Amino acid sequence: MALSPLIVGAPGADQGRSPPGARSKLFAATKAQNGSGNASPIPEAAPDLAEQLNMEEKAKYIKGKKLGEGTYANVYLGTLRSDPTHFVAIKKIKIQAEYTEGLAPDAVRELKHLQELSHPNIITLHSVFSSRDQNLNLVLEFLPLGDLEMLIKDVEGVRYGAADIKAWMGMLSRAVWFCHANAVLHRDIKPNNLLIAADGMVKLADFGLARAFADPYKQMTSNVITRWYRPPELLFGARHYSGAVDIWAVGLVFAELLIRTPYLAGDTEVHQISLICQAIGTPTEEVWPGVSKLPEYTVPEPHNPVRGRETYLGTFGTAGYEGVDLLMAMLVLDPRARITAQAVLEHPWWSCEPRPTRKEDLPRKGGGAEAVGKDMGRGAGVVGSEERPAVARKLDFGAMR
Repeated sequence: MALSPLIVGAPGADQGRSPPGARSKLFAATKAQNGSGNASPIPEAAPDLAEQLNMEEKAKYIKGKKLGEGTYANVYLGTLRSDPTHFVAIKKIKIQAEYTEGLAPDAVRELKHLQELSHPNIITLHSVFSSRDQNLNLVLEFLPLGDLEMLIKDVEGVRYGAADIKAWMGMLSRAVWFCHANAVLHRDIKPNNLLIAADGMVKLADFGLARAFADPYKQMTSNVITRWYRPPELLFGARHYSGAVDIWAVGLVFAELLIRTPYLAGDTEVHQISLICQAIGTPTEEVWPGVSKLPEYTVPEPHNPVRGRETYLGTFGTAGYEGVDLLMAMLVLDPRARITAQAVLEHPWWSCEPRPTRKEDLPRKGGGAEAVGKDMGRGAGVVGSEERPAVARKLDFGAMR
């Protein structure tokens, strides 16, 4: 099955576009073969045009060794045919038998949103083409230094400080702001979806659970965001929500960078809610009007008050007073009162000392090509490291999106 010419050559990919004159050249060839000077092509030529455009796109890349394999995709090292020193990652989406259309919904989501989003802190989709076995291939930028989780976990080998955390958080915050400014919810922010480029730049990846903001009357599924980073409104079954769900996850990434271990690592949804009640405070009508009306609302007794600044300073003091203030604003229980992505970038913490580390000077760990395969091959909603179980619930792609 050939791709539509509209899909071939993703936006923002200088190396991955079909030549502007490709359509006109093929059209002229079609007229010559028909011996007709009519301006309209014959109907039978349309599939051939699409197939040729697809093959031209595919021919721009040389697929090399397999870097990794997951349930969702195989990942290969690739190079530009015109420049063998320019590496790319080719993510070959597996055909999923349970989906009649062949493509899993998370593959469609990733393709759609990466075509729409172009930002220095979001992974770049260079191109798209189909292969002979009808698999879809995404040509993505090659990010060889692993992910942020690798750095957090390597306590002995990687030392970092407040200035480094501020740099990483700045990159993540700008990526999330750009997503929200373009009406996209990521819905799976976590350290192993933050990949590191060769120059030290952190890039938000894995848009398999992303979606456009819904209208106020359209329901969405609550079974998104890996459990450790899932906000209380989703744990309580909210069907209408905003970019606040991403901000909560950003706050927990911030906390994890500071203490170098997941801050709220629940074994089940019930345990996750219990941890939130202990660490942040119990969501009640007093602090979150209307929370008890959410379909899966239940909280343990006794109720805990919302934790104050002193509690946060005791645990996250290395962030400083302003850093703690920002963290608290991200982890507000009531999503309507949670800080927005725009307000995050305007927070005073960014102008306080220390200044963010330059990307070239950030601590790094040699991830290598195999790390790229591991990062890109797993499915959405799964924690990446072997020590961390796959804790996300299976995403329901039913009526609620």
